Amino acid sequence: MELRQLQYFVQVARLQHVTKAAEELHVAQSAVSRQIHRLEEELGVRLFMQRGRNVQLTPVGQLFLRRAETVLGDLDRAVLEIHEFLDPEVGEIRLGFPHSLGIHLVPQVVAAFRKLHPNVKFRFRQGMYPSLIRDVVDAEVDIAFISPFPEKNGHVTGEIVLTEELFAILPDSHRLAKAESIKLSELKDETFVLFGSGYSLRPIVWDACKEAGFTPNIGFEGEESGTIRGLVAAGMGVSLLPEMAMFETSSMMPAVVQISEPRVTRTIGLIRRSGEKLPLVVRMFHEFLIEFFKTQNKSP
Repeated sequence: MELRQLQYFVQVARLQHVTKAAEELHVAQSAVSRQIHRLEEELGVRLFMQRGRNVQLTPVGQLFLRRAETVLGDLDRAVLEIHEFLDPEVGEIRLGFPHSLGIHLVPQVVAAFRKLHPNVKFRFRQGMYPSLIRDVVDAEVDIAFISPFPEKNGHVTGEIVLTEELFAILPDSHRLAKAESIKLSELKDETFVLFGSGYSLRPIVWDACKEAGFTPNIGFEGEESGTIRGLVAAGMGVSLLPEMAMFETSSMMPAVVQISEPRVTRTIGLIRRSGEKLPLVVRMFHEFLIEFFKTQNKSP
């Protein structure tokens, strides 16, 4: 069995198309077909079934794909570790994060790190809470910011680096828009603009409203903090957003009011795969982040 056969197999499995896989691999279609055929002969099984112009993995092909991806992933990491051993300053860090942290936090920490290590490259991947955990577990990213921090998950490990307050956002014309602070219960009769299902901020806001004694009436849903802000500014309702979501400005900005009761917060953590040693360049970045947030948390 050759490494090339595994690489061709995985590419065909991902694209479900031999011709497209050959184009991605920059080789002839006949070469891909030949290597797949040789691999099937060596294993004594069919890995693909024809489905029109596409191909589909057989059940045993699906099983073999998981193993092949693990093998190729381990090989990639081994090559990366060798390069980093020779010079960790030219490595690559694969970083995952939710959209809400991509506005200010991620650019801030990456810029600060690159001042110290200008040749280190980054590959970014945004996602929602479940997909970020999955990306870490599946080795699609080395390390990820996540919110809230997953307290119980045997597949990932990490630490909370920041606790952030959530604020009420209201239309400028709202009766409470000029208030210094409000109780969340004062919004019990309002229409709420919330993130859709699957976004981590939604249950945080929902649970806070329940603690304040009411169930929020959801009138509109959005997928980005900018959308939530815009809808609130346009008078469609009220919402709660973390402070970091306020750094981005536009012509449609709502009023921001502190919530005195209950105090609504979210945790922001760093996660990585459990039981796995980080590549050297990623360890450098991880150590930098821990120190960075220690300094931030000590600031008045």
